Amino acid sequence: MFWKRKNKHVPTARNDFAVPAGRRIYAIGDIHGRDDLFAALMNLIRADHAAHASAEVTLILLGDLIDRGQQSAAVVERAIHLKEEFKDTRLLIGNHEECFLSALTGDIRRVRYFMRIGGYATVQSYWKGAMSLTEATFDEVAEHFPAMVPPSHVEFLSGGEDVIEIGDYVFVHAGIRPGIALRKQTLADLRWIRDDFLEDDRDHGAMIVHGHTIGADVDERSNRIGIDTGAYASDVLTAIVLEGTARRYLRT
Repeated sequence: MFWKRKNKHVPTARNDFAVPAGRRIYAIGDIHGRDDLFAALMNLIRADHAAHASAEVTLILLGDLIDRGQQSAAVVERAIHLKEEFKDTRLLIGNHEECFLSALTGDIRRVRYFMRIGGYATVQSYWKGAMSLTEATFDEVAEHFPAMVPPSHVEFLSGGEDVIEIGDYVFVHAGIRPGIALRKQTLADLRWIRDDFLEDDRDHGAMIVHGHTIGADVDERSNRIGIDTGAYASDVLTAIVLEGTARRYLRT
């Protein structure tokens, strides 16, 4: 089950936040195992980049690449190779990556939790061998699954960041704890927070761009912009494009 937040009428984001001159930022919301949408959105990003003036590009994946959708392994593989085309590609670790990496320790309790929050689809995307996943016990999954995940995938997801700051923008997976300095934020809040962040309208000192909480559309507020549009269920994967003080959106 996913969390879907109803949008309400509130002041929209200010238009005076900026990224440094000569930079173009593409930030992609939660992909959740939809490699088909990921591929389609990357084509939109390529077309957008080609249609505008030359700029230094940063591509940011906001986390939750995996789970729920059926193509998690393919999403990670595609993400790994993005640096070949977009040198400055950066990954934020989402709560689902956190649980995935935790499940790879072989701890059966962590495996159970991971599979319960959408990880079954991820396990299925990596599963191979004679044993059927539908017939495997949690003990058997905990024993065999870690060896099925390529080391390059583990290295890539483990090497993600928790906060990215560029100009007047801060990119995180879930949000921040209001009133707490960025350097003092906990991983739990950066990867899991919801209401305490979403319902707070104070100035955070920067515009926070985040995923994690699904909206029917982009959720622009005066202090944050949520771009998780529930791709795995809605077929809509969204990217925000930032250049100077301008912002625009690309959607599948």
